Amino acid sequence: GSGYYASTFTARPRKRDVALLQTQHLIAQKKEAGIQIQAEKFDFMAAARDLEEIEQVNANCILMANLQQASTS
Repeated sequence: GSGYYASTFTARPRKRDVALLQTQHLIAQKKEAGIQIQAEKFDFMAAARDLEEIEQVNANCILMANLQQASTS
């Protein structure tokens, strides 16, 4: 023949290699899910801070209105 036997041989993946790739894939999926959960948690925390600021502004407006009303009566 005109070639080396090993160069035409297609090796099947070994079970150990397949298991390693599956494990690495699962780890990557879990990391991605963790990143998504963290992003959702940060979005929720930011929304909670915004809500607290809105409530504080509302409370200040009510206080100022009450003070103004008390000073004019």
